[in-house]
Amino acid sequence: PVSELYGQLLRHGLCLCSALCVQVTMRGKMLWALFCLVLALLPSQTASVAVMSVDLGSEWMKVAIVKPGVPMEIALNKESRRKTPIAVCLKENERLFGDSALGVSVKNPKFVYRYLQSLLGKKYDNPQVAFYQKRFPEHQLVKDASRGTVLFRNSEEMQYSPEELLGMVLNYSRGLAQDFAEQPIKDAVITVPAFFNQAERRAVLQAAQMAGVKVLQLINDNTAVALNYGVFRRKDINSTAQNIMFYDMGSSSTTATIITYQTVKTKEFGTQPQLQIRGVGFDRSLGGFEMELRLRDHLAKLFNEQKKTKKDVRENHRAMAKLLKEAQRLKTVLSANAEFMAQVEGLLDEMDFKAKVTRVEFEALCADLFERVPGPVQEALSSAEMSLDEIEQVILVGGSTRVPKVQEVLLKAVGKEELGKNINADEAAAMGAVYQAAALSKAFKVQPFLVREAAVFPIQVEFTRETEEEDGSRSLKHNKRILFQRMAPYPQRKVITFNRYTDDFAFDINYGDLSFLGQNDLSVFGSLNLTTVQLSGVSSSFQKHMDAESKGIKAHFNMDESGMLLLDRVESVFETIVEEKDEESTLTKLGNTISSLFGGGSSEPNANVTEPVQVILSSNQILFVTYTWLAYVNAMSLPLSAEEAVEKEAVEKEAVEKEAVEKEEEAPAEEKKEEKAKPQKRTKFSENVSVELQVNDILNPSLEAIASSNKKLQDLTDRDLEKQEREKTLNSLEAFIFETQDKMYQEEYQAVVSEEEKEAITTKLSEASAWMDEDGYSAVTKELREKLQELRKLCKDMFFRVEERMKWPGHLAALESKLNHSSFFLRSVKLTPEDDQIFTEVELKTLDRVINETTTWKNDTVAEQEKRSPTERPVLLSKDIESKLSLLDREVYYLLNKAKFAKPRAKAKNNSTASESSSKANSTEKVIPPKEETKDKESTEKDQSEKHVGDEL
Repeated sequence: PVSELYGQLLRHGLCLCSALCVQVTMRGKMLWALFCLVLALLPSQTASVAVMSVDLGSEWMKVAIVKPGVPMEIALNKESRRKTPIAVCLKENERLFGDSALGVSVKNPKFVYRYLQSLLGKKYDNPQVAFYQKRFPEHQLVKDASRGTVLFRNSEEMQYSPEELLGMVLNYSRGLAQDFAEQPIKDAVITVPAFFNQAERRAVLQAAQMAGVKVLQLINDNTAVALNYGVFRRKDINSTAQNIMFYDMGSSSTTATIITYQTVKTKEFGTQPQLQIRGVGFDRSLGGFEMELRLRDHLAKLFNEQKKTKKDVRENHRAMAKLLKEAQRLKTVLSANAEFMAQVEGLLDEMDFKAKVTRVEFEALCADLFERVPGPVQEALSSAEMSLDEIEQVILVGGSTRVPKVQEVLLKAVGKEELGKNINADEAAAMGAVYQAAALSKAFKVQPFLVREAAVFPIQVEFTRETEEEDGSRSLKHNKRILFQRMAPYPQRKVITFNRYTDDFAFDINYGDLSFLGQNDLSVFGSLNLTTVQLSGVSSSFQKHMDAESKGIKAHFNMDESGMLLLDRVESVFETIVEEKDEESTLTKLGNTISSLFGGGSSEPNANVTEPVQVILSSNQILFVTYTWLAYVNAMSLPLSAEEAVEKEAVEKEAVEKEAVEKEEEAPAEEKKEEKAKPQKRTKFSENVSVELQVNDILNPSLEAIASSNKKLQDLTDRDLEKQEREKTLNSLEAFIFETQDKMYQEEYQAVVSEEEKEAITTKLSEASAWMDEDGYSAVTKELREKLQELRKLCKDMFFRVEERMKWPGHLAALESKLNHSSFFLRSVKLTPEDDQIFTEVELKTLDRVINETTTWKNDTVAEQEKRSPTERPVLLSKDIESKLSLLDREVYYLLNKAKFAKPRAKAKNNSTASESSSKANSTEKVIPPKEETKDKESTEKDQSEKHVGDEL
């Protein structure tokens, strides 16, 4: 019966369950207290939760931020512009960025570094370096002896790598973001061109590390644009695939990307929209900057034809910089006008230049460039294995797509009715990247939008293995295995297994088939060999596990969200046979476990156990154990039914007969036993193999070089900060001198200074002004700060007296008003009937005392102040008036709050009322109850009276 089973449970486990409940309760309180303590000690993250994105173009950069209360906003620079030129000026002790650096480039172009993107991840002998030198002959490029890359020689002592200059730009962009967000920012998503290879991506990461920027992801700029487009059209995306092409022509390159939008089901987020890169085509050298250079050369030709001077303008770097600036303006104007008059004042030898240029001439100069416009489109379609009929829309991105001829040629190439212009061509990449930054940050929660990037360049593993021919001779065979195919999605992990190696060996990681690249792109691509991997420890792992079966050497690769290929680990995998023990039935295991738990296990003492084990279970676990114990005891103790008894007897009889047969035929039984043997269980285990990487494309900088670069950039930053501090102090000193000299002639200041004090201040100000004209503008920050502190100390008393006199009228009026209202409130409260009074006598006396003391203090202090001279230190101080106001507020609001939450007192019934009611009940007269309207009216009048008093206060 259940009652007996429950009795067994009580006898075996009641004490234990009670102890467990106590332990659970005490443990819960202790854990909660510990949790609260840890939570209190955690550092606050609310001070820096903003994230940023940097759309890193070749000519311009756009910075966007996300912070609490500001969802996805472009950060303005110091000139209040939404985009900033990527330019660094390093001239003597001056470093400038953005528009300020561009201003210097016209006068001293050799100190201003621009278009750094084309030199990232390039060796000195790369044709791209020579091409850059041809475009910017004013710069002196030298070879880095340790890495073979390029360096800018700024002076005899200082040289800068493109990564260091880009690090300065990224640090400047972070400063813009922090100023706009008004809080520190460290996390960022940075855009890079889709055609950047491994070396170029590493260079951007190294630059970000120098700038102290934590890169959440390197996102391809075409992907960022597609993400921005999809986020604002989430409702239009469904299970039907939509193919969109984004055509992006920037300053230095052009990219065409085919994106597929559709919703997919995921385990983590359910059904969510997704974008997938299907095809990418690009032209590294087709962009607006090449058009501007051709316009610049055309203007130089026109100036030389005018023969205003005997010199060739093309040999003067400063004059060519002026013409380039005018060419940039000319290209923009010709996009909207058929012709324009180009003009530059003082171009060369103080001679002005003026010439008319038409759009027809501009299109003729760039005719071969316009012919290359359809190239990226065809390449993107080829890589995606799609046709133009499958593309629903072609959308323009990038500033150079505003050139009318580009749109005309592209529209004809794609065969569409019109080109899409429904996104911001300049800011789409920055906005998409900052959305991804918010999604990757733990400080924000955004709607999921899945992104599937694509590897533009295939990557493969190559290795050499010795093989045996049919004639018995041995030869070396070169093998290739594709690791990531062209347009393979990432992030993704891959494993390559080497099955025929038992000794240490090496393999290479290289780019795959790049025949789809043109000859020019292939020449500037760089090394096709990425890394050589040398493995050691393979032979020792085989010797250590000779009794196990080898399952090969497995190399685990990972292409992360930034498109960087990483070798996570290499391991030697083995397989061995494990003998299985006879498994007990589930019911037996359960019974043994529960019996052990409640003391029903073996009674033999255990020598290894010296103290009883304290079991701590949750309330749910206790309930589960209770029901399980009841089920187990019930199964073990209930008697069998008649049918079950007959079945049990038949089974036992069959077992006895089978045992007899086995004894008679012992040998055949053994053979059958072997045939029916259980299958052997196999298990795998692995042992890590040591890996040594040899980089073959661009060597990573050494630790010493990284430390040197960081110190170089930090010194420049400290120098800039010191310069800013000096300029700030200098401006403060100048402003203080001029403003104070002007104030000495104002009535409110003349009224509070004596003749002696006025003479002393005027003299000091005149001396400081003379010092500024002679030595002040060359003085160091310390001298300027000391001079400013000296003047402020001298004028401190005068400013204090003027400030106090200006505050008196408002403060005294507020105090007088507060006294009047407090007195009115006190008189009103005292008129309240005793039965309805909710305030104690002590509370009313306290308020009365505060009102009287404040009134006395005000009258006495004002009278004392009137006796004093305006040139003396005042005794009536604004801070004392504020203190008195605060004290009155505290006392009055205390009483108001008490009245707000006080409950009305219940009135007691007297004996006479009760007797009268009794007699009226016995009589035949009809009793008319009081009207509810009268009560409501009285209550309303009382509430309005109290509200009136509160409003007055």
